[in-house]
Amino acid sequence: MSLVTMRAKLTQDDIRRLVKGESPEERAMAARKICQRVDAPDLTEEERVAANSIIEMIAEDAVVLVRRALAVTLRTSPNLPKSVAMKLAADIDSIAVPVLAGSPVFTDAELVEIVKSQGEAKQSAIGARQSVSAEVVGAIVEFGTERAVSITAANDGAQFGEAAYEKAFTRFCESKMVMDSFVSRSALPLAFTEKLISRVSDEALERLVKRHALPPQLAVELAEATRERATVDLVDQAGIAPDMRHFVQQLQMNGRLTPSLILRAAFRGHISFVEHAFAELGSVPHAKAWLLIHDAGPLGMKAIFDRTGLPARLFPAIRAAIDTLHTIEMEDSPEGRARFRKILAERAFTRFQGVPDEDVEYILSRLDEDEIGVQPAAARLAG
Repeated sequence: MSLVTMRAKLTQDDIRRLVKGESPEERAMAARKICQRVDAPDLTEEERVAANSIIEMIAEDAVVLVRRALAVTLRTSPNLPKSVAMKLAADIDSIAVPVLAGSPVFTDAELVEIVKSQGEAKQSAIGARQSVSAEVVGAIVEFGTERAVSITAANDGAQFGEAAYEKAFTRFCESKMVMDSFVSRSALPLAFTEKLISRVSDEALERLVKRHALPPQLAVELAEATRERATVDLVDQAGIAPDMRHFVQQLQMNGRLTPSLILRAAFRGHISFVEHAFAELGSVPHAKAWLLIHDAGPLGMKAIFDRTGLPARLFPAIRAAIDTLHTIEMEDSPEGRARFRKILAERAFTRFQGVPDEDVEYILSRLDEDEIGVQPAAARLAG
């Protein structure tokens, strides 16, 4: 049956335009239409062989627009023949990039070889793939250009191991482009974060200290520093520290586990920090502190609070924050967390007196930041 079956699925006009179209644009549109049809998932084995023959023919076309139509149309298709994928990957950048960025047919070994042998645009396309294995990341940080490593660094789907972080830092620690890109990742190792502090731009440093957990001692030092560059808000760190017990212990050792910090963290919804702070100050295990705070009735909270040595005037405030927490369901999104903090503050503010003015001002200012942060981009620009 060969190509006869496939031709029956296409119109004669499609084939004619592909072979004898009057302009490159007309032929490219015909190629796109054909590729969409031959990518059907329900083709028989014989039809798939015929489809691949058509794709091979398009890949050999002398017209760039025709080959690009093939690359763009089948860039994410599992049905793209491996031989064609490799041919497209070796083509000019405008044809290779869509396939390298999205095609699932390449093996890690093939991608590594392309990284080693090809230029910046192709390396960057591979670094931007939805998922980039540790093996491929290793090749990019070793052989890739500054831009390619930068794109990979910002890609959360790229699997960076300890060796890859180290290699990237060794090669590009003087590159603000690469160092700043790492800040865009959702998580960073503490040791690497510490290295970034002195290497990123001022704007990236602002994002780094707000979004990423820092080594506890460094967080304290930066919070205390008087400097032009960004300083750390320990309340923010209280919400993202990966080892909360260690973080709280470090604050206590440095005299920074203050009543004000605990109160502010409570009103920002960082209850895990409050639990660990009570455990540290009260010299009890975290599990016991948690039980007394959340599940021991009205007297449990008072009992653990009294052990902490915190000022008695703050008890109604922290108590109100915990009680409010127990009655509010928080949606797991930036908007949901912002609404949660607003409700928490509004309810708790109606139930106590005695909080220092500077803490009230801090809490309210952070609520204002939440309001701005969750507005749609268009609304923020209009404002």
